[in-house]
Amino acid sequence: MAHNHGSTTLTTDSSSEVIMMVPYFHFAGGDHLYFKAWTPTSSGAIVGACIGLLILAIAERWFSATQGVFETHWQHRALVLASRNDHYGEVPSSALDSSERSVDMKAGVEEEARQSLSTSSPFHPRTKTLRTIPPFIASHDIPRGILYGIHVLLGYSLMLAVMTFHAGYIISIIIGLGIGEVLFGRMGHGRSGGH
Repeated sequence: MAHNHGSTTLTTDSSSEVIMMVPYFHFAGGDHLYFKAWTPTSSGAIVGACIGLLILAIAERWFSATQGVFETHWQHRALVLASRNDHYGEVPSSALDSSERSVDMKAGVEEEARQSLSTSSPFHPRTKTLRTIPPFIASHDIPRGILYGIHVLLGYSLMLAVMTFHAGYIISIIIGLGIGEVLFGRMGHGRSGGH
């Protein structure tokens, strides 16, 4: 490894390829963006890459907001399922599709929890223990894992672009994240980003 005025030159023994990495903010082209073949050098190619990263950053904020909406929906459905199982046995799938019933049931479950906590004592043998973790529901938890994986992929993709130290890429990502938050931030109920 040799150092040459702020740039690092890496030479591999298996090939004569030389890779230049500039470890400071710059606007010059020549940085590899995700793949070896994606090396924007002309001003037009750099502008195109910046537009693509701006769109990717907006998409990351949209995806985060969408994930928050699904989380709220799944939480309501889990409350309905838990409450109905406690009182009436198995829940028919048609009962889980009504969002109004979900909201009403959530209020009922919260009120029941408050009453149970206020009357609970170690000497009361019939006190029920409240569930603090929702049950595993495959139709909720498998999609949650998939959505989280995609969200992390988007976050790491933006991080890799930032690691090129190309100022144009970084500015585009910051602007895109800001625009995406303005457009979609209210949907996610304060859900934080994944990067």
